Amino acid sequence: MRAGAAAGPPLPRRVDPRRQVLPDGAAPGRRRPPHPPRGVEFTPALARGLAGAAADALADLHAIDIDATGLVALGHPDGYVRRQVEGWTKRYLAARTDDIPAVEAVAAWLSGHMPTSGAPTLLHNDFKYDNLVLAPDDLTRITAILDWEMATVGDPLMDLGTALCYWVQADDPPELQAFAFGPTHAPGSYTRAEFAEHYARRTGRSLDAIPFYYAFGLFKTAVVAQQIYLRFARGHTQDPRFAIMIEAVRVLAAQAERATASAHL
Repeated sequence: MRAGAAAGPPLPRRVDPRRQVLPDGAAPGRRRPPHPPRGVEFTPALARGLAGAAADALADLHAIDIDATGLVALGHPDGYVRRQVEGWTKRYLAARTDDIPAVEAVAAWLSGHMPTSGAPTLLHNDFKYDNLVLAPDDLTRITAILDWEMATVGDPLMDLGTALCYWVQADDPPELQAFAFGPTHAPGSYTRAEFAEHYARRTGRSLDAIPFYYAFGLFKTAVVAQQIYLRFARGHTQDPRFAIMIEAVRVLAAQAERATASAHL
């Protein structure tokens, strides 16, 4: 990813992926807590400032010139959305254990509602709070983005949809809030719509098809949870954390199905 630092707008630097950067109370292999580290007063002003900084960081990442930097070689942007929908649908069918009609209903909807993609950009593909490193003296300044294993090039709104699928907000159902990936639902924070609108103002990209991208992000994450649960169901692990992954599949699929029926986030 060094090429990305050589051109385009200023971006958070990449941290060596071998380095573990975890908040207090977390450990490798364990879910990071969906709340700030000890000693941090997460005020409404801080929540809002960090949300805006995250939206800016994603917009800046998508502003990198992938041709000038050579990053276009990371992937094959033509047909990216179709490959993602079809590929994650196949992965779900290969890992399916329980009968969860919402998953297949969402897969069918996505297959029939694929939007036309704009110009491709660099994609992170796992953009969320626990992959951001913050300056210790200013928690609204992002100094690094971690975990680039899934980086590629393609439709930037797929990256936005993934970020939104992790963005639990205060009025979401309790069962969805239980799977939060950070304090995005804290008082003062952006809603998903506010995050998307901030991003759209920075990039000029249309949000007309944003329900598709949000639903896809939820669907993809549900499939990942299903793949994890399959290991437990087949007896490959006795870890009790894996047992609840089937509930994550249900919750995420239900939220995705709501997104397909609504023009709102």
